[in-house]
Amino acid sequence: MIPEEVFKRRHFGTPPLFSLIITNSILVCFITPFFATCGTIHWLFWVFLASLAIYNFFTIRRNWEEFTKIITIAYAISMVVEIAGIILLLHKSCSASL
Repeated sequence: MIPEEVFKRRHFGTPPLFSLIITNSILVCFITPFFATCGTIHWLFWVFLASLAIYNFFTIRRNWEEFTKIITIAYAISMVVEIAGIILLLHKSCSASL
């Protein structure tokens, strides 16, 4: 009744790079407006970024065999986009207050 190939398909879950990028993006978008303002950057912002960097290091280290050259380039591009997002959020809040 059911084709045999249906039971042979495997789903290995979400790739670690995708979950890492999504986690980074969501957390940075929520934390930046609270701890980084135009005039000052709160010390908790730096603590948050350091803990996020540690999380990234251990996630990449745990899944090192899955990080190929293309995946590493995609991760680097996502980090550049996140840094640009932080700068844009800070610039937006500074220009709005003037």
